[in-house]
Amino acid sequence: MSALFHLECARCAKQYEAGKVYNLCACGSPLWVRYDLRRIDGAKWREQLPARPPNLWRYREVLPVRDESCIVSLGEGCTPLLHAGRLGEKLGMANLYLKDESLNPTGSFKARGLAVAVSVAKELGIKRLAIPSAGNAGGALAAYAARAGLTATVFMPEATPLMNRLECALFGAEVVLVPGSIKDCARALREGAQSEGWFDCSTLREPYRLEGKKTMAYEVVEQLQGRLPDAMIYPTGGGTGLIGMWKAFEEMQQLGWIGERRPRMFAVQATRCAPIVRAFAQGAEQAEEWLDPETIASGLRVPVAIGDFLMLRVLRESRGGALAVDDSAMLDAVRGLAEVEGVITSPEGGATLAALRRLLSDGHLSGLETVVLFLTASGYKYVEALEALGKAPRN
Repeated sequence: MSALFHLECARCAKQYEAGKVYNLCACGSPLWVRYDLRRIDGAKWREQLPARPPNLWRYREVLPVRDESCIVSLGEGCTPLLHAGRLGEKLGMANLYLKDESLNPTGSFKARGLAVAVSVAKELGIKRLAIPSAGNAGGALAAYAARAGLTATVFMPEATPLMNRLECALFGAEVVLVPGSIKDCARALREGAQSEGWFDCSTLREPYRLEGKKTMAYEVVEQLQGRLPDAMIYPTGGGTGLIGMWKAFEEMQQLGWIGERRPRMFAVQATRCAPIVRAFAQGAEQAEEWLDPETIASGLRVPVAIGDFLMLRVLRESRGGALAVDDSAMLDAVRGLAEVEGVITSPEGGATLAALRRLLSDGHLSGLETVVLFLTASGYKYVEALEALGKAPRN
């Protein structure tokens, strides 16, 4: 049973009663879900985990659905943590791992967040859901809404990859194509939300997608038999996974699973859309909007993020960093992962290997660390990017 206790603003700490419909705090900031972790015997729970079903709901005590009959699941979570032995040998690393999120339903890590968000929506009696999406989040919302018998409307940039648009339509969602970026899609959604009765499932504009994404951290710790990696490299658009995993480490410490040590967190963006990288380098607490964003990695084409201050806080508290890589480096890394480890990932996943190469060459990592790269989506959904591989020079 969930230990859900209350909701709390990530900025001003104002508390809200659980079990009611919320988007943002009154101050305009994201809401955290908080649990009464004193009710949980962390050691006993951990002993029970191997016998539980192999999906993210094995962590149901720290997930926000109280009525388990409302859980909407397609088998998400428990994706493999692959030891990248051959790739690690090439890079001089003995302990390199790939968290392959492509095995989630709908082919990406977005299934985690939307499974939880749709489950809570069902529990709260919400009927109509809407989301702005550059690709995979829209497909995940459409799939889980179909599974739950709810309606979904997905606002997508006109440049969204074809497969992402098709899957939304196949799941029965209404697809609205919008000129511009995901920011323009979000504006279009909010303009019609009140008249259409949509509940806004945008990144960090509702509290529950983050709860699904945080389970990646629980899984990594479980898969490493209780050990923490030294560093995690994560492709960052809206940043929900980065922020969620940091929250999960705090919860795991309270449960007695880990101590005070944390992995160094590295955020990777595209050189032509890198608002977090720029803000981190400037020492800023928030990130200014990136004008005219452009990258082949549609999930990284996020010019402004409501959780910018949270991402920057995580990077600094973890003694990590933020770096940008160009599209050709991403594509070269996609090819490298396929040829050496047999995994075809998305450009966003390729960005993590491109970033690792930079971190090693610049001396930010020595090669002795245990490092996890997050491959957030299947490359099979990026036909346009795979076609471009034939034109990309080998580095």
